Amino acid sequence: MDISITQALFIALITGFCYAGQLLGIYSNRALVMSFFVGVILNDIPTALTMGAIAELAYMGFGVGAGGTVPPNPVGPGIVGTIMAITMKDQGVTPEAALALSFPFAVLFQLVTTALYTAFAGTTKNAQKLIKEDKFTKFNFLANLTFLSFLVTGFIIGLFAAISRPALQAFVEAIPEWLISGLTVAGGLIPAIGFAMIMSVMMEKKLIPYALVGYICVAYLELPTMAIALVGTVFALIVYYNDNKETAVASASESKIAKESFHDVTTIDEEDFSDGI
Repeated sequence: MDISITQALFIALITGFCYAGQLLGIYSNRALVMSFFVGVILNDIPTALTMGAIAELAYMGFGVGAGGTVPPNPVGPGIVGTIMAITMKDQGVTPEAALALSFPFAVLFQLVTTALYTAFAGTTKNAQKLIKEDKFTKFNFLANLTFLSFLVTGFIIGLFAAISRPALQAFVEAIPEWLISGLTVAGGLIPAIGFAMIMSVMMEKKLIPYALVGYICVAYLELPTMAIALVGTVFALIVYYNDNKETAVASASESKIAKESFHDVTTIDEEDFSDGI
């Protein structure tokens, strides 16, 4: 599948918007969001959403930096990985294989992000200086310079990712079929690893039964996603109403204890001490 110049420009614009959107806090720099837009542009939304979904599972764990580490950037699987999954699926590139192949790009794009942050680290001090000098036009430009740089950089990344598809295809065709199969298996394990990483942080002992119930619903009962969501809703409601009931009982118990204490104090105050005892 070839990508036209018009499609390449649209992909570049979407990449620039999504890449710069992380500065606005609108969560546009997510693999699922970028994959969806690429799927719309390339007219293959099912493959794009599959790619975005497995990438999101992987980045549930990888997307949170531990300590001073910096996770890979979702632009890798969201843009490059989705382009490979859609345009090269006839060559045997599955979304799982595209996820594994896109990780080097994700690391590269995160290095670019770190470089941009470093380059514009001193803009705050310069902006304060411009305010004191009443140079508000230059201040407005400097204040938005970081966002503009992310916008332009994202546009360039998206454009090169789209127009370099023939080079990516030549690279994939040079990979042996057995290695593609291995990358597919590895790519299928990456979301499981990411999900396990986030569960290792969030999972508590009291939540283990619910996780086991979800596993049984998927692995043995083979329920669809909506049915599993409804099962989870049932357990969530049970926990919610039980917690409310325990809170109400605890409040009633505290109120009863308070009334008994007040009654005891009142009784002592009303005793007759006329005999001096």
